[in-house]
Amino acid sequence: MTDNDARPVAGNDPAPTPFAPAAPGETTVYRDVSLIDGTGGPVRRGMAVVTGGPVIEAVVPDAELSVPSGAEVVDLAGAYLLPGLIDTHQHLSTPPNRAQAEETMRRQLYGGVTAIREMAGDLRQMADLGRAALLGEIAGPDICSAALMAGPSFFDDPRTWQVSQGATPGAVPWMRAIDDKTDLPLAVAMARGTGAQAIKVYADLDAALVARVTAEAHRQGLRVWAHASVFPALPGEVVAAGVDVLSHAHMLAYHLSGLRPPAYRGQRAHLAEVYQRFLDAPPGAVDGLFDDMRRRGTILDATASVVARIPLSPPGADGLAEEVLRRLIDRARRAGVALCTGTDYETPPGDPYPSLHDELHYLVHAMGVPPREVVRAATLTGAAAMGQEATTGSVHPGKLANFVIVADDPYEDIGHLRRVLTTVKRGRRHDRADYDRRTAANTEEQAR
Repeated sequence: MTDNDARPVAGNDPAPTPFAPAAPGETTVYRDVSLIDGTGGPVRRGMAVVTGGPVIEAVVPDAELSVPSGAEVVDLAGAYLLPGLIDTHQHLSTPPNRAQAEETMRRQLYGGVTAIREMAGDLRQMADLGRAALLGEIAGPDICSAALMAGPSFFDDPRTWQVSQGATPGAVPWMRAIDDKTDLPLAVAMARGTGAQAIKVYADLDAALVARVTAEAHRQGLRVWAHASVFPALPGEVVAAGVDVLSHAHMLAYHLSGLRPPAYRGQRAHLAEVYQRFLDAPPGAVDGLFDDMRRRGTILDATASVVARIPLSPPGADGLAEEVLRRLIDRARRAGVALCTGTDYETPPGDPYPSLHDELHYLVHAMGVPPREVVRAATLTGAAAMGQEATTGSVHPGKLANFVIVADDPYEDIGHLRRVLTTVKRGRRHDRADYDRRTAANTEEQAR
């Protein structure tokens, strides 16, 4: 910017709000809703939700509502309103493809998803996409991104080259190779400079280095997200390091295996044996790990359905994976470990809804998690995984006006979340009918 580009700033201009978009002062009243507030509590029928610009101003019984002057009134006649859904494990920029990412984000938003965790990728692209979605320039969820840190041996992985095009993977702030000699305060500060809100601890790191990265990231105000096993660091060591969220529940089976692969790539060769050793162990053998997670507040991003949909196991392990997952998730729930709902994949473009709906269905119908718990996992716990539970994840006054309105009760059938009527993100409405009409028109055009 040159001096000629400077603009005077009026002294009485209001301070900028952290919530955008939707013009300040625009008031909308959503009447006669059955409210699921995200806390895991029961449905509250006959409620009204009042939004002012991008925030929720009031949540009151409809019978006690005094409609503000000039407010827009939306009569929902018994529809169900719940917090916007959160996919806590996405990779929209691996590899980076702007057009594809925008279309995926659009489908996510119109499918009820108002926020995602971007679990590493090309953060140059994600910063721009996140800004555009924040300001309403494109339809899409809010994005909470992580910069990745791993041992130097990991960076011949072709994915690291895809997300570092024009630079050297391992030597860029969003995709950093680290070892005992790394200046961690500088590396974390540079990661913060990319717009990352977390460090993802990924692969080929020992327990001591995981602990050092976690401590430094927390000192600088960043969250720390990690795979359940980083190799050679194993689940108990990753938890003890103090990370905030563990991903991939199936990896927790390594806690009982007695096996320590020296590098991340070697772990799949052992999975059949690891799974079998876990299944042969007493049911409560893993409870000490889950008790530690509960005490520390470590959240489990199970990513359960990806194991069934995109097998991550060698021959001989696939048949064991679902039972291992079911037992691990059951023991985690019994111990009081909080679950969030990540996918680590996206459904094909022709699918009318994003992958998060498949994960929610799988958790209920294959893993035995009650719908009420799954809804909380996909809302308030998802917000906690991002460190944003103070501003989103539940329907309460003062929080962001991020919610989804569906035709039927998801507590009765989690599949009812596929009956989206409207998604509201930061106070701005996105009617599902508009998305369906556009999709139908595009399909028609392609058929000609």
